[in-house]
Amino acid sequence: MQPVHGGNLAWAAEKAGCPPSAILDFSASISPLGPPKSAIAAILAHLGDLSYYPDPDYRELKAVLGRMHQLPPEWILPGNGSAELLTWAGWDLAKLAATVLVTPAFGDYWRSLKAFNAKVVECPLNLKDLGFPPGCSGEEVQNSLSQFNVCPTECGLLLNNPHNPTGWMFLRETILPYLEQFALVVVDEAFMDFLPPNQQQSLISLVQKYPNLVILRSLTKFYSLPGLRLGYAIAHPDRLQRWQKLRDPWSLNTLAAAAAIAVVQDIEFQQQTWAWLPPTRLQLFQQLAELPGLQPWESAANFLLVQSNKPGSQVQQQLLKHHQILIRDCLSFPELGDRYFRVAVRSNEENERLVQALTTIY
Repeated sequence: MQPVHGGNLAWAAEKAGCPPSAILDFSASISPLGPPKSAIAAILAHLGDLSYYPDPDYRELKAVLGRMHQLPPEWILPGNGSAELLTWAGWDLAKLAATVLVTPAFGDYWRSLKAFNAKVVECPLNLKDLGFPPGCSGEEVQNSLSQFNVCPTECGLLLNNPHNPTGWMFLRETILPYLEQFALVVVDEAFMDFLPPNQQQSLISLVQKYPNLVILRSLTKFYSLPGLRLGYAIAHPDRLQRWQKLRDPWSLNTLAAAAAIAVVQDIEFQQQTWAWLPPTRLQLFQQLAELPGLQPWESAANFLLVQSNKPGSQVQQQLLKHHQILIRDCLSFPELGDRYFRVAVRSNEENERLVQALTTIY
């Protein structure tokens, strides 16, 4: 079955006829610089703790995250990846009259909303506008709502920033009005930490002012730890306490919690990532733009959406079969169709290998 997520190396290896370790994965937007040495050291140091249950309140991890975001620990809830926390956000959104979903959207948004039979109102981005910020005005949101005869005060809003799969960055000022209009606003900031703090458009500093605001964060992409499943939500303590009572206990295992505590304090790795990404992303963007039939989109994240004059799924199959390279087709984003694909930004050497492989197709 065609995967709906990136990073499915077992599927790719079967298609390519090689072991999973031979696949060069551009489909999952994971940093090529990690995992950080600090994460590995923390895991090794806590192997002896496997005989004990984790702290169900994850007090040390919440304290570290609280210091990082200048928030009391009770405003933070660690989870088994941001995907788990998205499920509980979907539970809250489903209680409302409808949820406005900015599309194209990450497939897990649909999963979390459908799991609780939420009513979804799609608000399509203006995909013809390739500039920054993206075309998603208050007028567009209002037009989407008017088609279903519902008002924002009875509804929720779900979007991610930077946006996946376009890589667009919403300015804070673009989202701020919605905090006054909607009953609940959920912002997935899974890729926000790829920008240095002075460039981020995060709403975390506003969460204490707006009890209707939920921020989701991932620790797996930036720190290259997807196998550990690490994420956290930032929201009003009353909301997070409700989620805690409903979900499974010990959502985060001992080693994952230890790694998380270590990496969020790893200033050296953070600085290394912020120095690596912009020039590497620009070089890959320029190389792709030089190929006939390809139009990459500017991105604030660690991936590029690429418009193609050939079917993206066909390009994916050719790269797998002949080059053992996996890219992300965009079939799971119906608004994009089969003339797009998405690639992660990897090392210069790996990016060069991708570009050389693409020259045999375009």
